[in-house]
Amino acid sequence: MWQGQQPPGDGGHPQGGQANPYQQPGPYGQPQPPRGGGNRTKVIAIAAATAVVVAAGVTAFLVLGDGKEAEARNPQPPADSPASARSTDPTAQPSADNPRAGHDPAPVVPGWKVVTNPAKGVAFDVPPEWDRRQPDWVTYVSEKNDPEDKPLVAMMAPAMLNPTWCSTGSGDKEEHTAVAAAGSRSERAGQDPEDAARANAEAWVYGNYTQPDKKKVKTGPAELYTTKSGLSGTLVTASSSGAPKKNKCDSDGKATAFVFKNPKNNEYTSFTIFGVKGVKDELPDDTARKILSTVRLTEPPE
Repeated sequence: MWQGQQPPGDGGHPQGGQANPYQQPGPYGQPQPPRGGGNRTKVIAIAAATAVVVAAGVTAFLVLGDGKEAEARNPQPPADSPASARSTDPTAQPSADNPRAGHDPAPVVPGWKVVTNPAKGVAFDVPPEWDRRQPDWVTYVSEKNDPEDKPLVAMMAPAMLNPTWCSTGSGDKEEHTAVAAAGSRSERAGQDPEDAARANAEAWVYGNYTQPDKKKVKTGPAELYTTKSGLSGTLVTASSSGAPKKNKCDSDGKATAFVFKNPKNNEYTSFTIFGVKGVKDELPDDTARKILSTVRLTEPPE
C-alpha cells in the first residue's frame, strides 16, 4: 500500500488556492503530491486533529466536528525537522517527538502497546511489532486509477503491521502493501450502526483487494459484541475470495468493523481492522479478535 504521507502544519498552498483534498462534490479530493491513482492504502497527516470521517455506503468525506470541511496541509518543512524525516521515510516512527510518549494509557494486554485516537477518546492495544502513526494521521483507500484519488473510506490514528510487507513499482510510483492495519473514526449522526459497520468492512476489502469487482466481497451477518472494557456495539466482518492477482502484492483480504455509541459525545464511533488473507504472513483471526477486544474509551488530552 502506498504511504502517501504528509506532515501536519500550515504552508504549501495558501487558503483558497489549495486543491482541498477533502472538498465536495465527491468524497474527498486528491492528496498532494499525486501518485498515479493506485488502489493501495494511503496515509496522510491532517491539520485538524478533531476531524472525523463520515461514511455513506462505500464513500466518505472528512469533516470537522462542527460540520466544516477539514483541510490537509502540504507544507515543505526544513530538511532537518522531525516532520521532514517522517514524510520521507514511510516506515519511520517518531520517538522523541512522539506525542504519545509518556502519555499512553496502560495496555490491557501485557507486553503490547497502546494506540490512541485522542480526538475521539478511543484506545486499543496492538502487539509490539506493530507501527503506530501519530494521532493526526489518516489512512484511506481510493478507487484504482481515480485521477482525483477520492477516498472510499478512511480512519484516523492508524497502526500497521509490517507496512512495507510487499512493494511494487519504484520512485513516486512505488506502492507498499501492509499485512494489516487498524484505526478508529466517527460515523455520521443518525446512521444505523449495522449499516455503518457493514459499509466500513466492505469498503476496506473492496478498496484494497477486489477492485474493480465488488461481487467478490462477501459480508457476514451483524453480531452484537462487547469488548473487555464493557463497550458494546455492532460487529460486521467482510472478506474476499478470488480477488484479481495482477501483481505480486495482490491477494484476498478481510476486514472487521465494530461500531459503538460513544457516551463521551453521544455519537457513533467505529474501530476497523483489515488485512491480507490467504498468505503465509496473514494476521491470524484470533489475534485480530484479541486486538478488537481491547477497544476502550480513554480520556482525551486537556
